[in-house]
Formats: sequence, C-alpha cells, structure tokens
Amino acid sequence: MDTITREAGGECARVIGILRGKKAYLEETYHVGSIGIFGSCRRGEEHEGSDVDILVEFSEVPGIFGFLRLERYLSELLGKKVDLVEKSALKPRIGRRILNEVIYV
Repeated sequence: MDTITREAGGECARVIGILRGKKAYLEETYHVGSIGIFGSCRRGEEHEGSDVDILVEFSEVPGIFGFLRLERYLSELLGKKVDLVEKSALKPRIGRRILNEVIYV
C-alpha cells in the first residue's frame, strides 16, 4: 500500500484501489485524463449512505450523455452513489478547497 492510499484510510483506500485498477479502461473508454476523490470520503468523514465525490478532467470533452454514462458506471463499479464533478466546472472559491484536498489516482 502506498503513502497516498495509507493516508486516505478505509473506504477512501478501497475507492482509490478500484479506480487505479480501472484507470486504463477509464482513459480508453471515457477519455478520462485525470480522476481523483475529494469530500467526506477523502477526509475520512463518510458514513453509511455517503456518496463518493469524484473530480474528473477529460482528454476529450464528452457530451452530457457521455458524462452521465461515466457517472453511472462509477456508481455501479464502486457500489455507491457518485457525485461526479468536472474540474473545468469548478467555481473559484469552492474549487480551491477541492483542489487542495483531492487525491488523484
């Protein structure tokens, strides 16, 4: 287990491991350039029923249906609701906080 995964802890470490294992697939199928987690999972504050906040940057921008397909795929893969956020859509104020806490896989 690497430093980032150890730092993340429990559920976050599980999510990181799954995403790392699918990284090539995500790049090839959904044109994901980078992907990372943030929010309660990242901070170790998740609880039963928490979603997983995922920040994504695309190498090729998908349409709305492509974006929604990726969000649905990630939810099914992780077994919990995913809140998918595109890096380019971050507002400056909240974006700084997210970028400071995100762990990229």
